[in-house]
Amino acid sequence: MSIFVSFPNKFTRSITMSTSAVQQAQGFLDFVNQSPTPYHVINTVKKQLKDSGFVELSERNNWSGSIRKNCKYFVTRNASSIIAFGVGGKFQPGNGFSMVGGHTDSPALRIKPISKQSKEGFHQIGVETYGGGIWHTWFDRDLSVAGRVFVSEPETGKCIARLVKIDRPLLRIPTLAIHLSKDRYVKFEFNKETQFKPIAGLIETNETSSTSGCCEGEKLSEDQFHAVKSVVERHNKELIGLIADELSIKPTQIEDFELILYDNQKSCFGGLNNEFIFSPRLDNQVTCFCATKALIAATKLSKLENNQGIQLISLFDHEEIGSLSAQGADSSFLPNIIERLTKLTFNPEVDLKGELPSSYFLTTMSKSFMISSDMAHGVNPNYPENYESNNKPHLNQGPVIKVNANQRYVTNSAGIVLLKKIGNLSKTPLQLFVVRNDSPCGSTIGPMISAKLGVRTLDIGNPQLSMHSIRETCGAADFEKLTNLFESYFEHYNSVESTIYVDGVDN
Repeated sequence: MSIFVSFPNKFTRSITMSTSAVQQAQGFLDFVNQSPTPYHVINTVKKQLKDSGFVELSERNNWSGSIRKNCKYFVTRNASSIIAFGVGGKFQPGNGFSMVGGHTDSPALRIKPISKQSKEGFHQIGVETYGGGIWHTWFDRDLSVAGRVFVSEPETGKCIARLVKIDRPLLRIPTLAIHLSKDRYVKFEFNKETQFKPIAGLIETNETSSTSGCCEGEKLSEDQFHAVKSVVERHNKELIGLIADELSIKPTQIEDFELILYDNQKSCFGGLNNEFIFSPRLDNQVTCFCATKALIAATKLSKLENNQGIQLISLFDHEEIGSLSAQGADSSFLPNIIERLTKLTFNPEVDLKGELPSSYFLTTMSKSFMISSDMAHGVNPNYPENYESNNKPHLNQGPVIKVNANQRYVTNSAGIVLLKKIGNLSKTPLQLFVVRNDSPCGSTIGPMISAKLGVRTLDIGNPQLSMHSIRETCGAADFEKLTNLFESYFEHYNSVESTIYVDGVDN
């Protein structure tokens, strides 16, 4: 019996990682260290896609006549979500799409619209919690800031979005010394509004009369002064100055920004044999990395020209807060893109004369499949009692198919049959997970996408520890397994799907 299609229920000792597995893991470290925010994730993915021959599209344009078979494209929304796809050389209207979905965001602290604060001689930065983080892990960490800054260009009159990442420790949220707490031996509790503020520096006694700072030496007109006041007076002026220096611009050019705090400690290998990855944002940059790598590999010309379908990845923002936004998984983004594609023959001469009827959208979705990929809960050896006894996924043992009878995950038996066949072809071991009946269950983008599109969907993800902590842990060997599974899925979906009968008498 092949070990690659089994669903192991007990721990088996990890073997030494192959060179390719180490390279995949190192590739992820480079990816996540470059990508502290959703905007940086999309920027990193875009660079990889462009380097591999993908062409950027815009939702502001008509795509008729612009898209051809045997070519590959991507489009972004809000620069924090992206959809990329390759059109098979043998694609025919009505053929199915093989899709992988994930998300670009992670629990984080975001700088408030008015963040300038001070207390007891300290500069403080007002922050807002984003998502369901394990917030106590953010205390006593070396934090910095990154995000998107809108910059005015006086020469052109344009306002351009620029990415900023200050790569040194700037901020820290200090805990109270154990000696000063009467509840020193009970659980750690704190007020997220009053006791969860980063310190940024010390207030100098002559600061109010000093001419130093971000606007030093500048004589501003009345109009300019008001424009600067809207940003500088809302935020710490030294922070504004650092952002301006990082972008090589004047502080007066900063119109507004969306900044996120991130852990400045780099992601790295860990464990006695480097079998772990210690990193922030595993949830869900692992999917972003693996799905992108797999799509690039599966859409190489030699493979794409013989493919009968469309291979697609969709990486959404705002999953951690419910996905209900213009660029979330519960938005019109994916339906809009699929609707555009199902109206095309991918023959420019034909498409410029007219579009296919809307019924092709329905036909295509009935033949398509979505892998909703988000991280899974690996068994924590310190808390084994919190896991269902027969469903304890282990690190480095392969991707985890997630099942929930109440449809928090939308996996069903037809989907498992499909993934088992794909796992056979790619020689990828798969695990199963279900929560205990007395335990809450998280969810993913899977349920909302399957309901919105009527497309068959399965939930899967690599196992990890400490989900939603500022530092998480996963297996270093699992990146290669998930990437190989996705690549095989993209390559073989159309032939495998046609062998699985669910509805009707013929597929």
